[in-house]
Formats: sequence, C-alpha cells, structure tokens
Amino acid sequence: MQIAIVLFPRLTVLDAIGPYQTLDHLPGGEVVFVAEQAGPVRDESGQLALVADAALAEVPHPDVVLVPGGPGVDALTGGGPVADWLRAVDQTTTWSTSVCTGSLVLAAAGLLTGRRATSHWTALEQLAQFGAVPVPERVVFDGKYVTAAGVSAGIDMGLTLVGRLAGDEVAQSVQLMLEYDPQPPYQAGSPERVPEIAARFRATSRYPQPAGVAGPAGVAE
Repeated sequence: MQIAIVLFPRLTVLDAIGPYQTLDHLPGGEVVFVAEQAGPVRDESGQLALVADAALAEVPHPDVVLVPGGPGVDALTGGGPVADWLRAVDQTTTWSTSVCTGSLVLAAAGLLTGRRATSHWTALEQLAQFGAVPVPERVVFDGKYVTAAGVSAGIDMGLTLVGRLAGDEVAQSVQLMLEYDPQPPYQAGSPERVPEIAARFRATSRYPQPAGVAGPAGVAE
C-alpha cells in the first residue's frame, strides 16, 4: 500500500509528520513524500525543510493520499499541478485525506463537493466556499474522504486510519509505541475553551507575543 504525503512551500510540518509517524508503521505500507518537483520543501517559517522523494508525476496510483495544511495552501486552491494530480489519483485511491487547511485544497479540487469535512478552526467556514459541508469535529469520515482538524488532529486521523486498514490492535500498538497519551499543560486546545484568545486570533491571525518581542509569527490561514 503506497501512501503519498504531499509537500508544498509554506506547509505546517506537523500536519505531515504527525500522520507520517502513525502511517509509517502500517504493515505493508510504503510512505512517499511527493511535491511538484523532487527535493527539499521549506515549511511556513522557512527554517525547516522536508524532502520530497518523488515528483507528482512519478506517483500516479497511490492507495492513500494525504494533503497537509499551512499558509501555502493559498497557492494551491486556485488550481495548478497539485490540484490536477489530486483529481487524477483520486480516481483510484482507497483513501483521500487531509490535515488542517489541507481540506481546502481537496475541496477546491472538487473532491469534497457535498461532503462533510473539517479543517483548522480558523478556516472551517471556508470549506463551504468550495462546496463542502463544514463539520466542527476532530476527524471526519465521508466515504473514502477523511479530513482532520488543525495540526495535531492529524495524529488522531492517522491512528484512526491505521485502525480501519489494519485493525484496532495494530492501531493501539502504534499509539502505545508513540506513547501518544495527551496530557496538555493547558486546556486551550479549542476556541470554545479560550474564547478571548480565539477572538484575538480571528482579528489578527497572529500569535500573541510577550513584551519586547518583535515580528510576531503568522499562523496558518
């Protein structure tokens, strides 16, 4: 089973690496990172690069496709090589999946029309602009299409998909070996829990910064 994870400039790394850490343990699975061209692809900060093993054209029939999110999705939702490739391979994929704002790319390519889907909470309602039905859930299955909410939700999606493909015990074993047992130091993982902070994000799309720190980093849009 070939699993293709799409890379593009200004992606959010954990969107790709979280699911990779789960799906890489799938019995009989082969993960390949793909991009328009093979080679290094820089993340949203420009400080970290992931390497695409193959160009899109070299991977014509993956069994599973995963599209991460990040600010770079803005360059993909208007069409182009990635959208064309997604539509082509979707004809034979077993699962077409996304994490975070990667669902906007799937939707813009016409793959989620009329389907339930999720995304990062800051972008959830944008799904409707591309014909999808926004659902504020962490992982959403609709037929062979699987979408995960923001960033860390990709780990949950990956584990759920491993369970569908290889059974609950395999998925539980993967979770155990990753020691994925979240106990966050803050209860701030959803906008409902911290509405004031969420409101500032919606107004500025920027991380808050302590006094004296210049140049706040942008968040995924």
